[in-house]
Amino acid sequence: MSVILYSLLVLATGVERLVELVISKRHAAAAFARGGVEHGQRHFPWMVLLHTGLLVACVAEVVLLDRPFIGALGWPMLVIALLCQAGRYWVIASLGEQWNTRVIVVPGATRVTRGPYRFAWLRHPNYWIVAIEGIALPLVHTAWVTALVFTVLNTVLLLGFRIPVENRALAALRTAS
Repeated sequence: MSVILYSLLVLATGVERLVELVISKRHAAAAFARGGVEHGQRHFPWMVLLHTGLLVACVAEVVLLDRPFIGALGWPMLVIALLCQAGRYWVIASLGEQWNTRVIVVPGATRVTRGPYRFAWLRHPNYWIVAIEGIALPLVHTAWVTALVFTVLNTVLLLGFRIPVENRALAALRTAS
């Protein structure tokens, strides 16, 4: 029964990601209509593959390797995974139309300084949320190999490609006065 419930959790997470893609597509169209410029297109398919792979691997590892649900680990990880969802929506709401799954900068736009972006010490809060969720979601049902592999690959992708691209793109934004 726990495998079915876990699979439904992962499926719900996947549906939520599809909703995010719809929002992202709408925001991208609006940004491009205002002269937005996209950065880092080459690494984006790898991000899609990694995040899709996370969801597939979560269920596959649990089913194929007969991973048990261990309440002492699973319940806290479920709470953390759900808090990550809340964090994702805090980020999306804070960035408004500037939120996107891609790196698109509209000339003349200002940097967002509300929500988690008001904390100067917290760089790239969305990526922290993704990193934490990438550990918590698999560990809800002890899929530790998935958590480990995702964390390593996500770190390489974020630190080696995405964050440097985003930092260069964000440097073009004005600071709000």
